[in-house]
Amino acid sequence: MDVLTKEQRHRNMSHIRSKDTKPEIMLRKALWHLGFRYRKNYAALPGKPDIVLIRYKIVIFVDGDFWHARGHQQHPGEQVSSNKEYWQKKLEHNVERDRAVNDALTEQGWLILRFWESDVKKNLDGCISQILQYIPSKKHEYI
Repeated sequence: MDVLTKEQRHRNMSHIRSKDTKPEIMLRKALWHLGFRYRKNYAALPGKPDIVLIRYKIVIFVDGDFWHARGHQQHPGEQVSSNKEYWQKKLEHNVERDRAVNDALTEQGWLILRFWESDVKKNLDGCISQILQYIPSKKHEYI
């Protein structure tokens, strides 16, 4: 059972951001300081990728650990205790949508990189290094 009232829960959930999250901003700033220019939340592509490096045909998603069912890919929604049926359905749909977006972008010739928000927070340099692996010798002195 939820410990918050319906109004309190609604207010809490309405403040969860879908774009410009702290991990996204951290990753974007690091790329910008390395001299990379990008589009953010690029609506011209399926799934509205968080960061798009058009020159290199790379799309980057920073996935929220909860919303994309990190660690629970086999059984999304296991991490919640209240309203389990609703959350399982919602999180399963998120995982399915991610697969469909990946397929559509791959068909269009885009390289897809997905990072978990917790990985960006804990190891930003590692995430940047992964991105740089796919960029032809531009600013590899960062590594």
